Amino acid sequence: MIGLTLALISKHVPTLRLLAEYTISPDVILFVFLPTLVFESAYNLEVRQLQKNLLPVLMLAIPGLLLSTLIIGGIVALLTEIPLAAALLLGSILSATDPVAVIALFKQLGAPKRLTVLVEGESLFNDATSIVVAGILLSVATEGFSGEAALYGLAQFFGVFFGGIFVGMLLGWVFGQLLQRVRANSDIEISLTMVLAYGSFLIAEHYLHVSGVMATLVAGLMMGSWGRTKISPEVGGFMHHFWEYMAFVCNALIFLLVGLSVDLSDLYNAIGVLVVVLVAMQISRAVVIFGLVPLTGKFSQTVSKAYQIVMDWGGLRGAIALAIVLYLPDSFPYKSQFTAIVMGAVLFTLIVQATTIGRLVRTLGLDQPSAADKLARIEGQITAKHNALRRVPELQAGGFFSSVIASRLQDRLLRELDELTTEREKLRAQELSREEERAVVYLRCFGLERKLYFDMFTKRHLAERVYRDLAFSLELCSESMRYQGELPKATIYDPKRQAIRQKVTQMMQRIPLARRWASQIGVARTSGEYARAWGRYQGCDQVLAHLDKIAKQEDRSVVEEVRRRYQAWQASAKSRIDAVAEQFPEFVQLMQEQLGERLVSQAQREVIQCENIAGTIPDGIAGEIIENLRQHVGQLDAKTLNAQLHVDPSELLRKVPFFEQTPPEEFNRVASKLREHTVPSGQDIICEGQAGDSLFLIARGVVRVVKDVNGESKQLNTLVAGQFFGELALLLREPRSATCRAVTPCALYELRRVDLDAVRSACPAIQQSLEEVARERHGRDGK
Repeated sequence: MIGLTLALISKHVPTLRLLAEYTISPDVILFVFLPTLVFESAYNLEVRQLQKNLLPVLMLAIPGLLLSTLIIGGIVALLTEIPLAAALLLGSILSATDPVAVIALFKQLGAPKRLTVLVEGESLFNDATSIVVAGILLSVATEGFSGEAALYGLAQFFGVFFGGIFVGMLLGWVFGQLLQRVRANSDIEISLTMVLAYGSFLIAEHYLHVSGVMATLVAGLMMGSWGRTKISPEVGGFMHHFWEYMAFVCNALIFLLVGLSVDLSDLYNAIGVLVVVLVAMQISRAVVIFGLVPLTGKFSQTVSKAYQIVMDWGGLRGAIALAIVLYLPDSFPYKSQFTAIVMGAVLFTLIVQATTIGRLVRTLGLDQPSAADKLARIEGQITAKHNALRRVPELQAGGFFSSVIASRLQDRLLRELDELTTEREKLRAQELSREEERAVVYLRCFGLERKLYFDMFTKRHLAERVYRDLAFSLELCSESMRYQGELPKATIYDPKRQAIRQKVTQMMQRIPLARRWASQIGVARTSGEYARAWGRYQGCDQVLAHLDKIAKQEDRSVVEEVRRRYQAWQASAKSRIDAVAEQFPEFVQLMQEQLGERLVSQAQREVIQCENIAGTIPDGIAGEIIENLRQHVGQLDAKTLNAQLHVDPSELLRKVPFFEQTPPEEFNRVASKLREHTVPSGQDIICEGQAGDSLFLIARGVVRVVKDVNGESKQLNTLVAGQFFGELALLLREPRSATCRAVTPCALYELRRVDLDAVRSACPAIQQSLEEVARERHGRDGK
């Protein structure tokens, strides 16, 4: 609106004539504004929430956008003189949604996190889809349509789309490695993320001719999840605010420039087509939302009709649609008309839909909190009033504060406390069911945990990855309890996710160059499992200590139910801690040493910073001390990450029968070929029926041997440290006859056939032992 006003004024004010003559360069929007908007949205999107809702998000973003393109294009081609190919291009441009206002409203209302992720994820992915589809349809509109062109366009879509994903993943990984080597330097770390945002877009779009939006999107998602652990904790918060501010500036400038460039005469001349387009947009949005959103309920929590209505009316259009239409070549015959139509459509959604969606929300009653939320609000106010009441005497401590005013404050707070207490009891009696009160107690406990984890993170007791895992678990629990009245089946230890990780690790172990990475991943999982269990144990302990206080305000039977649940969670966490400590005592000692060093370093850092603020220690000296402390802790972190759960393999190898009598020289040659692996609990090490070529020695841990019998898993044996398995595959080249699964975290040594073959031709004693064992096994199998 400011841009429109300035454009009108500039025509009559000579000093502002420059504004009237200004035209937006499409390259500025595409290569300057767009990377920032896409990267910021991707960086701040909760990736684990996106993973849980990826299928419905992609359904809305890809089939939904294509369906919207067909509907808008078909209606426009039917009711106007615009040909079908050009109308479809217009439909693809106007199908990209920009729900900034809607997301802000959802946050204000406390809408389910999943709903926010669906809307934001749809917008993020359909931006990329819209740009790719518009590019294909532009070539169809200018060069004509044919079957060959359609197949080429389809292949181009997949190539451009997935090519952008690959470029984003590659560059995200490279810059993550760079960030890991630059610690606690906000200038360099933020600059690297800016280079990644713009570099990924430029390399993909300009040089490789794949989707720059997808490249920047994937790079942003990687930095927002995996990459956060590479960013220094001191810089992480500043990084978040920096990118939010950059996105705000880009959004503001885009709309200001659009307002300056709107030609009201072109808008007036296109008013007939614009009305058709606006009707087509509403129809297509309704079909996508009310047709596809209900299908997402098959994958996860359903979305209510009321929220579907809000999503429908909240389908605003914004910067992406403007960027695409302004980037159309000047030779395209409908560019000026499309520019006016798209600008008119964007203005309509901003002026009409965005300003009325609040009234729609109130009409649907979505602004009214549930009884549980009302109770939580009252409880919060009561706690705040009690805290204020305890602080009033401090005003009189100095002796210069009027006792009359202090007494007046105390009387007012006591009166407000009485009113709130009465309101709470009335709410419990009239509106609150036992299930809702149970949800309130759980939510209060989750709040206590969340505060503890954040405090532990700020004091460096928890690494960022562990903190984010625990916080995400609480978020899932809170969402499920608030909107479904029950706890989720899995949070951190999701069986499906663990199965996927297990498959990926197994695949990496089969690739020679990736085996070291697989081992490092195993160490990271074991350390992460220990740290999560330790943090969860502390959180449960904190909640159990406060439950007696909560019991004074809530139904005792509800509190006891919650107490039993937390006791079970604490026992589970303790068992995980004990399992890791029992199997890997040296590793746990290293983890505890790291925790202690973090605590000591943080305590020293706080004192040095305070002395620096007071002026006692100069900036340069303080910076040097803090940098030395940071490097010391960083070295210990690297030591933990590079740790191997080591046990001397020679003593294990001697326990294998066909190596018992091997001469020392030959034996040492075989022992040098052993490869060390770390396997987290629950992972299958070998699978029944698969081809195998390795013998495994158990250094630490417990392995269970199971076999599928008539569709049921039958336990055959349990193996412990010092035992081995997989020898049949090594000797006889037969498929695995059973599955061996890690019951606890395990340290294993692997002897592969290719390594054994490399030494046994030169080691006659080994060759003779293997032949004897093979004949013995064949003879026994024959009987």
